[in-house]
Amino acid sequence: MALKRLYTLVFTAILVQSATAQDPHFSQFYANPLYLNPAFAGIKVCPKVNTSYRNQYPVAGVYQTYSASYDQYVDKLNGGLGVLIVQDEAANRTLRLTEASLIYSYHLKVNRKFQLLTGFQGTFRQRGLDWGSLTFPDQIDPFYGFVKPTNELPPNQTTSSNLDLSMGMVGFTEHYYIGVSVHHLTQPNEAFLTNSILPTKVSIQSGATLRLGKKRLYNSQDNLLIPNIVYQMQGGAQHLTAGVSFNRGPLTGGFAYRQAMGAVSYNPDALIVLIGIAPNEVPWTFGYSYDYTISPQTNSLGGAHEVTLSYRFPCRSRKTKYSEIKCPKF
Repeated sequence: MALKRLYTLVFTAILVQSATAQDPHFSQFYANPLYLNPAFAGIKVCPKVNTSYRNQYPVAGVYQTYSASYDQYVDKLNGGLGVLIVQDEAANRTLRLTEASLIYSYHLKVNRKFQLLTGFQGTFRQRGLDWGSLTFPDQIDPFYGFVKPTNELPPNQTTSSNLDLSMGMVGFTEHYYIGVSVHHLTQPNEAFLTNSILPTKVSIQSGATLRLGKKRLYNSQDNLLIPNIVYQMQGGAQHLTAGVSFNRGPLTGGFAYRQAMGAVSYNPDALIVLIGIAPNEVPWTFGYSYDYTISPQTNSLGGAHEVTLSYRFPCRSRKTKYSEIKCPKF
């Protein structure tokens, strides 16, 4: 029990006293598209629900993140509307983040081959600190452990609420796509004790679609090889994730490598393995991925497990001048 409390103290102290905060992240970027880039709202035309759960470092119970979103295309708005909810729990739920976002994406068909999506996102963010879960050195008894009262005083407030703005763009053709998103344009202050400015996060996404097999033998929609790259920068932290996704019929698989990049160093972060099911005859998809940590921290804390589930509601069949983007399903 003492070791578990010490974990709570160490990880929470790092999070609370850090000069700048960072966003939680997901490995299955495209199973949670609104979180990656608000421009993706409405790209599937029919209403769709996406849910995600990520458990990072499960041995220590450090980070758990939940996400749920809904989006659909609206003819009269010439674009997509979306709602995104995110709940992030750190240090055994001692530090919590809740986000609720409204999203609009304008869809423009530039020419016969190229389409451009532009998304805008408004977010309400609230951080909460469970002060009663913290333990401090002056509570330690040499024989009985954490049994003494502490002289540490709680902050004046244990919740911090802010409004935030983000935007993004995605351009795509039948064979390639590229997107950029900029989150936290307002750089909100999420402090409890000292200033904790949430820095702007910049993300670049790109990929290509490669047909496998001859068109007369295979359905090109179902047999695709999609190499993809996602680069993210926030504060002093940078990550580059390079992967490849393979779709054949209802099955999807993929591999990815994530590299952490600092000002003067480049450190390997994780190897990611993904499997998924996306049957054409049913409207749901399921994905599972595992991050195997290869950083100096090693995989001793259990890496990260991530599960996603989506459901696409049926809608009235109609002709539309817009086509779907061919990016990975997960």
